[in-house]
Amino acid sequence: QDMATPRKAGIPLGVMKVLDPRQLKPDSTETERILTVLDGTIVKLEITRLIPQITGSLERYARMLGPEITSSLLEHQKLSMEIQHLLTSPGDEKSMRAAEQRLKCSLRNILRLFLANPLLYHGLKYEVRVRESPADVFIKAFMEFRNFMLEKLLTTPDEEKEKIQFMKDISLQVEKNTETISALRGELAAVIETRDEEVYRKDKTIENLKTSMEDLAKNCEADIRLIMKEGQKQQKEDEEACQERCARLKQDIQHLGVQFKALVLEHRASELVLRKEKCKAEKEIQKWVQKYDTDMTEKQTTYDEVQAVYNEEKEQLSLLMEKHAMLLQEYTQIEEERRMLKEKEEEAAREEARRNHAATCIQAFWKGYLVRSIYKSKLKKGKGKGKGK
Repeated sequence: QDMATPRKAGIPLGVMKVLDPRQLKPDSTETERILTVLDGTIVKLEITRLIPQITGSLERYARMLGPEITSSLLEHQKLSMEIQHLLTSPGDEKSMRAAEQRLKCSLRNILRLFLANPLLYHGLKYEVRVRESPADVFIKAFMEFRNFMLEKLLTTPDEEKEKIQFMKDISLQVEKNTETISALRGELAAVIETRDEEVYRKDKTIENLKTSMEDLAKNCEADIRLIMKEGQKQQKEDEEACQERCARLKQDIQHLGVQFKALVLEHRASELVLRKEKCKAEKEIQKWVQKYDTDMTEKQTTYDEVQAVYNEEKEQLSLLMEKHAMLLQEYTQIEEERRMLKEKEEEAAREEARRNHAATCIQAFWKGYLVRSIYKSKLKKGKGKGKGK
């Protein structure tokens, strides 16, 4: 335990952040945007999971949902039944695709209405009881993918380098410990070999002395006994010193072995956790890549179909535009002719009015002239009669 505490204290901050996800916090606008998109997708998945249960008991939730969402859900239910009918009976692929497109549009519209009213969604989330389904597994996997993406987005290159360097340092420490143990074992073998050589040399010396004592037994018996005692004493002291040193070296080896096993177990546990997380992440990534490829293939097919319809409608629009331009030209020409005819009629009317006015003036002048002429003739006759009288 005393050795484990400073070892943990020496772990870099970047590695601790990876090992403890609670320390991860968004630190950039891009990360927050990505998390917002992922959280929004999770909400949409949860709403989609509630829709079948709601449509199954629509009368119960009609007052809570309101008329707009209720009508949208009824339309969505009809489209679902229509697609089920098309699936059970072989029919036209175009009708099937059109029905699927309408169903997708209906689902997007329903999600838009629910997202516009988050309080309604949260109320239904605790009101509607949904049975367990494969959608729950998918949503849980998507949440784990979101957490995994958060960890990846918030792990900077420097922290990644710190983690790699930390693992390298651990490997170097293990190698150093292994080298130390090997060196101690070599030293122990050398000491044992030296002791054996010394014992062998002393045994040789003793044998030589025994041989000499046999020759000088009668004359040097006392000296031989003294030498034997000193030799045995020295041998005993050497053996005791060697045994103490061997025991000390064995204790050191055992202590280092215990430390080495503890480090190996600790690092194996960490490596196992990291391997599991890596394997899980790789499976999730492969799964999402396959789903992405499938979705993109479907969307590309839909896009090609829409593009073909668009090109056809565009050609029809070009023909209609040409016809419209010709009709507009003819209409302009007819309008111009009508305007000129109207101007001629107005000019003729004005001319007729002038003529009528001139005729009226002439008639008035002529009538005045006749009246004046008659009046003058009467005056002349009156004057002639007066003179005769």
